[in-house]
Amino acid sequence: MKRFITPEYVMPADIKRVRKQLGLTQKDFAKLLNCAKSTVERWEGGNEPVSGPVTLLLHMLERHPEYVNDVLLPEKAYSLRLWYMHEQTVCTIIDVDEIRRAVRIVNYAQHPMFCAFGVEENPAYDRYMEFLESRCFPRSRDKMKLALKELDIPFYDPFLIIEKTEGRMAEDHFWIRIER
Repeated sequence: MKRFITPEYVMPADIKRVRKQLGLTQKDFAKLLNCAKSTVERWEGGNEPVSGPVTLLLHMLERHPEYVNDVLLPEKAYSLRLWYMHEQTVCTIIDVDEIRRAVRIVNYAQHPMFCAFGVEENPAYDRYMEFLESRCFPRSRDKMKLALKELDIPFYDPFLIIEKTEGRMAEDHFWIRIER
């Protein structure tokens, strides 16, 4: 007995229509769906119904096209980008200009507890530095020189520590990916 009204399949024309309504190329649509561009090409170029998880996703995107904007990665504002993650979920994108001491963030998490700066939307550079330090062991750590030597870091620098440890802490599932 069927419990949901989700379509069992979609036709290639449906996929192409929704993709175009979203204003996406096949390449970008494939990135959104986390599949290969050749998969989207095969779906759109075929004559047979397409079934599987894509039917539900296409149905949802047609009803809620604004979702694409919710997951759109912003253009890099500065050359340094940090991805503040919870497990495999992007919580906050942090773009930093270290020379001008400027920070721009985009939060993707709904709950402030998962956002790098909580409810703060425009953190100052000093707040960014505090955030970095919060993702590594404290300056006052006992036997800090041994910990730094183990990481092959000559002096205490939160950014260098995060580069080596990804800002992972024993008690949580948050971490940081650095992109230059």
